[in-house]
Amino acid sequence: MFSQLPMYHRIGAAAYKADIQPTIDMMEALGNPERKFRSIHVAGTNGKGSVSHFLASILQEAGYKVGLYTSPHLVDFRERIRINGEMIPQQSVVDFVEANMHLFSDLHLSFFEMTVGLAFDYFAREKVDIAVIEVGMGGRLDSTNVITPLLSVITNIGLDHTQFLGDTLEKIAGEKAGIIKPGVPVVIGETQPETKPVFERVAAERHAPITFADQHWHVRTSAGNRDESRLLFDVERRHPAGNTSEPPQPQWRCGLVSQLAGSYQLKNLATVFEAVRQLPLPLNDNIVEKGIARVVDNTHLHGRWQVIANHPLTICETAHNAPGIDAMLGKLATMHFARLHVIYGCVNDKDYRKILTHLHTEFSKLGKPFDWRFSQPSVPRQLPVADLQSAARSLGIDGPAFPNVKDAIADARQKADDQDLVLVTGSIFLIADALAD
Repeated sequence: MFSQLPMYHRIGAAAYKADIQPTIDMMEALGNPERKFRSIHVAGTNGKGSVSHFLASILQEAGYKVGLYTSPHLVDFRERIRINGEMIPQQSVVDFVEANMHLFSDLHLSFFEMTVGLAFDYFAREKVDIAVIEVGMGGRLDSTNVITPLLSVITNIGLDHTQFLGDTLEKIAGEKAGIIKPGVPVVIGETQPETKPVFERVAAERHAPITFADQHWHVRTSAGNRDESRLLFDVERRHPAGNTSEPPQPQWRCGLVSQLAGSYQLKNLATVFEAVRQLPLPLNDNIVEKGIARVVDNTHLHGRWQVIANHPLTICETAHNAPGIDAMLGKLATMHFARLHVIYGCVNDKDYRKILTHLHTEFSKLGKPFDWRFSQPSVPRQLPVADLQSAARSLGIDGPAFPNVKDAIADARQKADDQDLVLVTGSIFLIADALAD
């Protein structure tokens, strides 16, 4: 399966297919499993994975049998397909592939299309109460876009995958807006001047009620938040200016806890609170807060500001595009450490020279000494570490090269003091290698 089907994870653009018809044909051949369970559809440039896991965790705490489909995986392919946090059994994968090999060849399916079929078939067979479905790329032509969900969610829009989705925020928003379905409520996480008119136009055309989460919720870091393995936060319900139809705002709910610790999760949490408000399900405040507090325990999400060791503190963070990188930098600016040891690696279709320059400039502003180590993810799309190191040197950025990221981590930890911070960042596939057994 891995070797025979085109896979964006491995080979990049050659695996991308701007055509949803093969997925529609596959679903018909499978008996339309996507119609046999309720769902929530989550798109966006950044945060869609975290929001999907938060929502799945909340629904689990409410007692639902919850399917969760995400991509890509970090270590095990089966991470993409879970029910109540448990990965799809190996035998279920084998049985599906053996039973449907003819579909793969007859319909010329990609790896992602096949995986969507596997997930939806599994969720239908297991009779999940509801499934949270994360979009792979874009929205309009994404294979997941065959569902009609209870709710659509679009977290935000940034310049990523521009070769497929367009080179402006407006064009990318148009692709993401493709998940908006007739009459289905849609929550937009962030109000952005370039994208707001796009979403409002598409929602109006499809008679889909639309809300912008950041106009309804304000989430801030709690005072005294010092634990890097979790996030303490406060939340307040707002109503948009001029809206007198909503009740008076309640008091702040303070000192809530999230197992996802990055401060950039504050925006994601606002999106989650509004999504919960829009869902036609009985989810009270206690359930929501428990789901947020236990998101990692319930869903086994990894790689988002994940502490993998202490003394010195060692953190993995999958910041692979501009919005994600800026969010990571914002978190670093709030932390206390003596020296920063950066381990970076990426795939070959990123503008790594621009990213390196930006990171180096921003690290310099932290007012702390820092050093670099370069590595490479173990996927065919890797940017070879020698090329990355050479590019960095041409920019005046120097550091040793480690083909294996675990060797880079070991070297950094050996040379760091207890008060230092080791940060492993860049490609999600580099983080996968760091977390692999």
